[in-house]
Amino acid sequence: MRVLGVSAFYHDSAAALIEDGVIAAAAQEERFTRKKHDAGFPQHAIAYCLAQAGITLQDIDYVAFYDKPFLKFERLLETYVAFAPRGFKSFRMAIPVWLREKLFQKDLLRKEFKKYDPDFDWQNKLLFAEHHQSHAASAFFPSPFDEAVVLTMDGVGEWATTSVATGNGSDLQMTKEIHFPHSIGLLYSAFTYYTGFRVNSGEYKVMGLAPYGEPKYVDLIFDHLVDVKEDGSFRLNQDYFDYCTGLRMTNDKFADLFGGPARTPEELLTQRHMDLAASVQKAVEEIVLKMTRSLAKETGAKNLCLAGGVALNCVANGKVLRDAAFENIWVQPAAGDAGGALGAALCAYHLFQKQPRTLNGKMDAMQGSYLGPEFSQSEVEQRLAAAGGKFSVLSDQEIIDVTAQALADEKAIGWFQGRMEFGPRALGGRSIIGDPRSPAMQKTLNLKVKYRESFRPFAPSVLSEDASDWFELDADSPYMLMVADVVKKRRREMTENEKSLFGIDQLNIVRSEIPAVTHVDYSARIQTVHRETNPRYHALISKFKELTGCPVVVNTSFNVRGEPIACTPEDAFRCLMGSEIDVLVVGNCLLKKEDQDPALKLDYKNAFELD
Repeated sequence: MRVLGVSAFYHDSAAALIEDGVIAAAAQEERFTRKKHDAGFPQHAIAYCLAQAGITLQDIDYVAFYDKPFLKFERLLETYVAFAPRGFKSFRMAIPVWLREKLFQKDLLRKEFKKYDPDFDWQNKLLFAEHHQSHAASAFFPSPFDEAVVLTMDGVGEWATTSVATGNGSDLQMTKEIHFPHSIGLLYSAFTYYTGFRVNSGEYKVMGLAPYGEPKYVDLIFDHLVDVKEDGSFRLNQDYFDYCTGLRMTNDKFADLFGGPARTPEELLTQRHMDLAASVQKAVEEIVLKMTRSLAKETGAKNLCLAGGVALNCVANGKVLRDAAFENIWVQPAAGDAGGALGAALCAYHLFQKQPRTLNGKMDAMQGSYLGPEFSQSEVEQRLAAAGGKFSVLSDQEIIDVTAQALADEKAIGWFQGRMEFGPRALGGRSIIGDPRSPAMQKTLNLKVKYRESFRPFAPSVLSEDASDWFELDADSPYMLMVADVVKKRRREMTENEKSLFGIDQLNIVRSEIPAVTHVDYSARIQTVHRETNPRYHALISKFKELTGCPVVVNTSFNVRGEPIACTPEDAFRCLMGSEIDVLVVGNCLLKKEDQDPALKLDYKNAFELD
């Protein structure tokens, strides 16, 4: 049985294909269109999924959409009625769009799919899951657990913003929900907006900025913005927010409470902004921990699955892991809306069609999240030659040896191998990698390669067998969704003068043997690399360890600021020519920057907006 899952029309559109319960393919539309967070109908992602399986749409048994548009429309109308006459301007802008596009989404979907197959029985084959049901299914069914509690937290689906489900075998039952407008995802997004970053993409920046600040506004948040009960249930005070009725996340009362207007994107970051980031991060962590402790006590369950956009907050995930209310935690790597496509397909397969679920006894079912397109060596050579690239072709062992030596020589390397990752993290398939021992590497990658803010941290990829020798982590973290501290024996004690520094002045202090991946609070967002899911990346890091004694490399996504992660060899070559990457490795092709035609140089620094 084949089920195609689709998410679209909000942000991060995607498609995923299930064949007899196995995830055959999954990808975000943005990777093909090169439009960050593309919300359009995912025609390229669908085409890829079908091509990967060697089938047409006629071979698909069901198409599952990730939410229910009528319920969303109901929420929009009821919200405006509840807050009337406030918000008429926003209402006037939203309603024509909803009437034209969203309310008749089933018809829109039918028309789009008829382009693939005019005779398909869409009346019976097009299914709709609820938004949080899709998220929960994406978290539980691919997890390695036979039984688990599933916690989903995001901005908002149809009505739900936080939900709890219980998974058992091939069954998944939704048991509790918190409804809009009460949302910790929207609380976090409100501070994202207020600190001058873009909602739905800048939340990562707030999380990265938080360790530079002090959580001095936490009491204000709990006294005025959010009322939290002992079980983690909460309500937001709408007097301070504008997302229900206006075109902003926060209002003037919010600005008065926190001492000034929202920061503009061009405005310099101050210590106050860092303190605000630290405060909302701590508040969200406290709410999430109350929820997880309460759920563990109430259910007696040992396993927890997480999904929804808030589950991408790897700092909070790390706190939940260390809190140990649950013995085991698994987070869906595509926890945001893109993963809803996969969840919708799994809902159709297991819940609608009652198909059994098979566990492999060890690994999860995401295959390392390497579910996107890949290119044969001959395809890589043809594409790079057509793009004007000058390259040499090496053997499997030579490519590992040369790349590891380039890493040891502190080169910035574009690493493009195998299938593209599904989800927002690069995991060694489409990565820019570097030497974590270099004190200059974080600044170099941020300012000369990624063209983004200097404060943003980079993640370490570490051999899974060596992880506990470098980080305070006793569990696997294959999807870069857990934060843990560098172990004490690898740290460097700061001087009294260094300890006295505040905010961004702390950035360039060497804190450990791997300063390029050690954040200002000694933490790191860890990816454990496993031979079973990515043998080539594992071999590269192993060779680097042989050369240097260090089983860790810097890993950041293969893109520049504002651009989606590279999908094709051409994307990778453009990134080489538009940034200060030194070496590009695509399959067994090695490209050195100095060998390339200078006429092909691009200006990527100014090509993309701030993300």
